[in-house]
Amino acid sequence: MVEVLLDRIDGDVIPNQEVTVAEDNCIPECTTKENNLSVTENLTPIQEFYHGQSVFLTGGTGFMGKLLIEKLLRMCPGIGSIYLLMRAKKGKDVHQRTEEIFDDVLFEKLKKKHPKFRHQIVAVAGDCSQPYLGMSPQDRATIIREVTIVFHVAATVRFDEKLKLAVPINVRSTKDVFDLCREIPNLKSFVHVSTAYANCPQSVIEEKFYDPPMDYDKLIALMECVDDKLAEDITSNLLGKWPNTYAYTKAVAENVIRKEAGDMPVGIFRPAIVISTYREPIKGWIDNLYGPTGVAAGAGTGLLRSIHCDGSTQANVVPADLTVNALIACAWDVANFRRLNNNATCDEVPIYNYVSKDNPITYDELKDKSSAHGLRIPPLKAVWYYSFRNTKHKVVHLFFVYFFHLLPALLIDTATVCVGRQPRLLKVYKKVHKFMNVLSYFSTQEWKFTNERMNAIIDKMTPQDREKFNCDIKSVDWDPYFEGYIRGIRVFLIKDPLDTLPQARAKWQKLYWCHQVVKLILAYGFLRFSWMVLLLFFNDFNFMREMMGFL
Repeated sequence: MVEVLLDRIDGDVIPNQEVTVAEDNCIPECTTKENNLSVTENLTPIQEFYHGQSVFLTGGTGFMGKLLIEKLLRMCPGIGSIYLLMRAKKGKDVHQRTEEIFDDVLFEKLKKKHPKFRHQIVAVAGDCSQPYLGMSPQDRATIIREVTIVFHVAATVRFDEKLKLAVPINVRSTKDVFDLCREIPNLKSFVHVSTAYANCPQSVIEEKFYDPPMDYDKLIALMECVDDKLAEDITSNLLGKWPNTYAYTKAVAENVIRKEAGDMPVGIFRPAIVISTYREPIKGWIDNLYGPTGVAAGAGTGLLRSIHCDGSTQANVVPADLTVNALIACAWDVANFRRLNNNATCDEVPIYNYVSKDNPITYDELKDKSSAHGLRIPPLKAVWYYSFRNTKHKVVHLFFVYFFHLLPALLIDTATVCVGRQPRLLKVYKKVHKFMNVLSYFSTQEWKFTNERMNAIIDKMTPQDREKFNCDIKSVDWDPYFEGYIRGIRVFLIKDPLDTLPQARAKWQKLYWCHQVVKLILAYGFLRFSWMVLLLFFNDFNFMREMMGFL
């Protein structure tokens, strides 16, 4: 279980969803004009915007991508086809992978409400890491002809991804999607999903463009003409003030939009740290171990004892379902913005910071709420009792790492070798510490964000749209949210169903007493050592006094 947990923390790239349109894929038949009128009369403004429109989506097999598909199909009646850009993977073609997407429990509510939704999904073979999205001319022609709304969500979110791979996926694919959108004659809205931390060298991040670390065309050309080793050697110099390749390439990708926007109906959506769903379609649903989720899972299973984190700083976390609702609303707002501002320039591209500043929560509060609920529903797969802290000072954190991570791991691995088994705990902690080092940049400092444009969208929404597409972060009650969050980590990530709670609580009680015994032993050892030091000190002191008297 521990290895699986850490493998997921160190996991692969979030799949970039790419596309081939098969000739036998069905596009829903158009309703009659009379039926359209009767349906649209009862639609909210946002629902009406999506009615009869077809969507092109990259990143559809990723966390946010799946939630976006589910929400559009469940809450936007009359929406046309959703074209998913997807690559073949592990011997499975795009159609097999598409079927696997909808096996997820996430889509159960949709299946009950719209059991025939599958005919609206069109898999398109492609790959964001390849030039021109790896699409065939026939598929490209279909997208150009049929699509009116585009979401570019695909990205590699691994912070330590090699630039040689991160640049094609995060930067060049943005240019390729933009070029595709330029050819779509009926394009109403194109939203590029960035991150609130794309411009993290800035202490104040407003809803505007910032100068990129390098022009996108120069970076793409550079990565195409250097080999893997040289690219790796020059990475640290290229990053400059940026902490990792993810934030760096996202900043450069925004430069694509800035330079190419012209009069295109395009906007940039910058979400903060996206964690589990709040209420819909399933409370607490999560499918990855990135960021605070990996920390919560590691601490809850007894693997993590400390993380380098200033607990008093704000944890800029946002629920996934509200984030997707905000993304859907942003596409609607982008279309309205371009319609009302025909002469807008690229510097007037709407940018939306979706952050938690209006309902702040600190890292200490996040830890306390997570632990309070986690202790009530402990995982059966726990390896030790919960004992976790946010450690502000690096030296103190390193002390905890050496004495509460590495020393126990060394002892256990030594015992494992003695009984003829393969040691593994030190290797696991190597991954853990790599993961923690990546997070420390974001958990030890704080940024000030502005979000006026995002709040303006909420003000424009009708009461019905605010209910159906709730994206108001002020509506989140963090305590019940974290109850669902911890439950979701247990059920959806650790794969520990709630019916194991009786056994888990019995095991938890045993781990608790083992933890207390170890603490007593350590306390006794510390006191014994201190007493010996004091005795040596006083003996030496008395000896020195005797020597001084003798002299």
